[in-house]
Amino acid sequence: MQKQRRSYNPRRAKSGFNQQDRNHSEVKTVLPAARPNTLRIIPLGGCEEVGRNMTVFEYNHDIVILDMGLQFPEEDMPGIDYVIPNTEYLKGKEKNIKAVIFSHGHLDHIGAAPILLKKLNYPQVIGRPLTMEMIKHRMEDFEKGSSKKLNTTYIKDLKDTVGLGNFLLKFFQIDHAIMDAVGVILETPVGTVLHPGDWTIEKDPIGRDVIHYHHLANVKRPTILMLEALGAINTKTPVTEQEMLGNINKLIGGAPGRTIIATFSSQIERIKQILEFASQTGKKVALDGFSMKLNIELATKLGYITVPKGVTISVDKIKEYPDNKVIVICTGAQGEEMAALPRIIAGNHKYITIKKDDTIIFSSSVIPGNERTVQRVKDNIYRLSDNVYHNDIISVHASGHTNVDGIKQMLSEVKPDYFIPVYGNHFMLKECARLGVVMGIRKDRVVVPDNGSVMVFDRQKIEVLKEKVPVNYVFVDGLGVGDVGEIVLRDRQILAQDGMFVIVAIIDHATGKVKGSPDIISRGFVYLRESKDLLKQTRKKVVEIVEKTGGHGGSGTTPDWSYVKDELRNKIGDFLFAKTERRPMILPVVIEV
Repeated sequence: MQKQRRSYNPRRAKSGFNQQDRNHSEVKTVLPAARPNTLRIIPLGGCEEVGRNMTVFEYNHDIVILDMGLQFPEEDMPGIDYVIPNTEYLKGKEKNIKAVIFSHGHLDHIGAAPILLKKLNYPQVIGRPLTMEMIKHRMEDFEKGSSKKLNTTYIKDLKDTVGLGNFLLKFFQIDHAIMDAVGVILETPVGTVLHPGDWTIEKDPIGRDVIHYHHLANVKRPTILMLEALGAINTKTPVTEQEMLGNINKLIGGAPGRTIIATFSSQIERIKQILEFASQTGKKVALDGFSMKLNIELATKLGYITVPKGVTISVDKIKEYPDNKVIVICTGAQGEEMAALPRIIAGNHKYITIKKDDTIIFSSSVIPGNERTVQRVKDNIYRLSDNVYHNDIISVHASGHTNVDGIKQMLSEVKPDYFIPVYGNHFMLKECARLGVVMGIRKDRVVVPDNGSVMVFDRQKIEVLKEKVPVNYVFVDGLGVGDVGEIVLRDRQILAQDGMFVIVAIIDHATGKVKGSPDIISRGFVYLRESKDLLKQTRKKVVEIVEKTGGHGGSGTTPDWSYVKDELRNKIGDFLFAKTERRPMILPVVIEV
């Protein structure tokens, strides 16, 4: 069977994207004028993928934004650092933005803030203290001094309310895998939006009461519940905090050597609990990973945690203590290239080399899309240590996201009038919508949006316009924001798949003939020394094409070298594909002398 030419599609099924969606994001569309006294809800990201969360709420001339997250690159995005939402729709409306609200401090909700806040002329930002401090540090890392330009409102009490033109902002408590996560209530003249952000329902919390949401059934109606849909495909019984922490403590207590715990840097509560257990059992803890140490420093500064005296040590001091008295808590459970754990595994860490009797604990879930990377990390860890534990073996991580039962509980307690599943791939949103109907919400009051969908609500009904706002990818690559477009990415994709083939032909101006033999440079296509016959045929083909299409320079006509290059690119490409079933990027160079 002949292999078809592979083409780059920046919206693969893995992210819930399809060609139709890609077209709507690239073609300029003109939205109809907003009807007076209606609420527009427009997700700019997060409704076809996991990440890049950002939602616009618009009532008359007032705009409120919830979150500005990033999306980590997929496998078919070579060289891209991350992806951020497209804010083209907000161009010219910057003065209408009353505030940007941040639900919590995970990067899929705050990661794009340094870029987008600047682009939108630094509107007011609202959030809980830890979230706001994390945003400030991220902004300083991106551009020194930029955090001083922020117009900040700290929500110190969940009873606080903030007037934002036609919007009245309120808050409610939720459970998630980071401190200061908060749910948002947006009251408007036509109805109330309820948005928990990322959330779970913790059945057995440590040091706090179980959260219920019955009070949300009593807010100003009609209500629109926008609910994270990740849990709609999860039917497993969730691990409780008590069970998870008990298992971790048991493994630490029985570890024959050092304990290395890989977790997210945002798991401040869990790190705090491990520090307390280490203090009780006479062990020392070394934190490894810039973001982890920063988050603990911020939480300590805000008074959210108190690090027991004498329990922490710097990572360069761990050899001064018996192995079974040392705990290392590090980043890199997702296989992030520059994080601590991958460097330890690769033998590139200055102070830590894994030993057979070390106990390695993955206290983290796998971010969707990272499955293969995490699998490689686990394979390598298993080669180095005889004591590896993760959630497939024993419950050592409690997820910050709920399951099917949690979604049903939320729906039954809140009893919303309208339901919009968000935050996840399209199939997750559809499954979550199905749960809404099962729980008694009328089907015509359940909307499954795409990125860029414009949902219009006027108290009587919710409708989705056929027009969509631009939501095509904005790529961040190094210091460049948006300068790598789909054409550049397609070229990178071709280079990654089939390599590059450079043809250098020197042409005699007087005769129009190729002088000597064309030079050929191959990178990532074939190894030249082992492909002499192919190269010989290619050179012969190059000479034929140039002399046929270039004409005779001495005849008074000037050859069209652009046409010659196009012919080389197309015909040599076809020739190489016929010979190898691979189509490298052809770069013809024609020099007339």
